[in-house]
Amino acid sequence: MAAAKTAPSKGRKARNPAPGGGSGGLELTTPDLVVLSYLVAGARHGHELDRVLVQHDVRDWAGISRPQVYYSLRKLARAGMIRAVARERGKAGPDRTVYGATPEGKVALAGALERADWAHQRTPPAFLTWMALSIHARPGMLRQQIARRREFLRAELRREIATLDAIQSAPDSQATRNALRMVDLTIRQFEVELNWLDDVEREAAGE
Repeated sequence: MAAAKTAPSKGRKARNPAPGGGSGGLELTTPDLVVLSYLVAGARHGHELDRVLVQHDVRDWAGISRPQVYYSLRKLARAGMIRAVARERGKAGPDRTVYGATPEGKVALAGALERADWAHQRTPPAFLTWMALSIHARPGMLRQQIARRREFLRAELRREIATLDAIQSAPDSQATRNALRMVDLTIRQFEVELNWLDDVEREAAGE
């Protein structure tokens, strides 16, 4: 995780007034909002935007793929929420269009962030889904999956601790403070789940 972390979980949609105050509405998905937020921060072309998303570990907190970045750019441009501000010549490929957010786009983003459903979502963790279905698993699979999950969580915990150290050395800003809060929560969640896995393993050994 890093830097500007404001997007909700994958698949959520936010309804916003159509640009220009029309009576219609445009469904803005999480990828749309992530793309729009980064273009509010500064004009970029699609390749640079995707690179920045990777650099900021955005996919740790928002479901957005590289194809979705370009789809959202086209969608937001058609809606008038972003516009082309420059053309950049590619070194070994076609020219790239640099986009920036419009005033309508900034209003739409701010409006989407006021929706109550950001605070009312509960995304089911995949491991809990597996746990519910595990009564159909072969004998011994619970122990194997616990070991796999523990190994994964420990690796992710180390990564998040390293990220926390890096963020703490960054200049103070609202984005930095939000990132610290997000990484802190993620670390706490991993630690809680690791303790829970220990409890489950002990209980299962006595069954």
